[in-house]
Amino acid sequence: MMQISDLQKEQKIPPFFRLGFRPFFLSGAIFSIVAIVLWLLILKGLASFSPLGGGYWWHIHEMIFGFASAVVAGFLLTAVQNWTGVRGAQGNVLIALFVLWLTGRILLLMPELLGNTLTAIIDISFLPVVALILAKPIVAIKQYKNLFFVPLLMLFTIANTEMHLSVIYPEIFNIKLSGYAGVMLVTFLMSVMAGRVVPMFTANGTQTLKVSQLSWLEKLTNGCLALTMFILLFHPVFGFNESLFGILLIVAGISQCMRWLRWRPWITLAVPLLWSLHLALKFIWFGLIMLGVSYLIPGMPSNHIWHLLTIGGMGGLILAMISRVSLGHTGRPLTPPKSMNIAFVMITLAAMFRVFGPWGLPDKSLMFYDISALCWLIAFSIFALNYGPMLLKARKDGHPG
Repeated sequence: MMQISDLQKEQKIPPFFRLGFRPFFLSGAIFSIVAIVLWLLILKGLASFSPLGGGYWWHIHEMIFGFASAVVAGFLLTAVQNWTGVRGAQGNVLIALFVLWLTGRILLLMPELLGNTLTAIIDISFLPVVALILAKPIVAIKQYKNLFFVPLLMLFTIANTEMHLSVIYPEIFNIKLSGYAGVMLVTFLMSVMAGRVVPMFTANGTQTLKVSQLSWLEKLTNGCLALTMFILLFHPVFGFNESLFGILLIVAGISQCMRWLRWRPWITLAVPLLWSLHLALKFIWFGLIMLGVSYLIPGMPSNHIWHLLTIGGMGGLILAMISRVSLGHTGRPLTPPKSMNIAFVMITLAAMFRVFGPWGLPDKSLMFYDISALCWLIAFSIFALNYGPMLLKARKDGHPG
């Protein structure tokens, strides 16, 4: 168990920098709002700035390696304390890490400040530093099971590096495939973590028995995702086979659906922190199946269908998880503000409008982009307004963290 021997020392640290979830959950949510607004300005030709790689590259990169990576970092840097009993990153270390992340966001918007090369190095360095900080307590306690997340962060780093290289060598590194590699890495991480925590959360929140894992189903579910991830990561070496990719996505989606049904999502409808999780997981398996079909049937708009994963799956699961984790780690009951119900509905609508609107009415695409963006802005603004005060203040129960 973690030894708490010097509360006075912790009280000298601003509450915002006492544990990783605080700065990265709140700043990640706020950054996603800013990034969506800036992307709309770029789309409409109203932006007066020139981000690194151009607007399209910047939008893909920042929603994965800016927004999602911040939340992943906050989650892992907080979870490692529960895994090891060793105090998580805090104080000056956490401040330095946060500044590194924030500097990357600013420089990518204004690459002329330091130049493209130094900007890329600073941006790429964030996740390896997170991996190093994460690895130290895990290795010290010899809890090698959770060391799995360190190489996963390094794979994120490879995908990020490929994205930067796609600006210089677009004939070798495809912008879309490099970005999609990041999306599949996030999806893989979400799938692994869902397998670990969702059955427990569901059982505890509904006062029912926990559903046990089926080893073969977990291996099939995450194994297929891992293969799609590697296909995308290694596209500069081996090329990209759409048919193989599509088949693997469909198998991954069907196995995700089987696992999701075993977790009995229908029993969670009275608990917002649960049904929001299960709804996001539905977007993942449904998105994987639809995406797989789109790579097998010409004419289906895979570029739109990817947003089932990025908005409904990634955005939805992030919103549900940070809402739950923030309550628990600030010493509050697991009862979110009622307005979060609206946020969870809004992120769902954001995905539906973004995918099916432009697909059904291509000539109205810009209108659907606007509606989807508005829904995203409402969802994450509700989170920021409700949870910002919690994340900026010390725990209600007086415990460290």
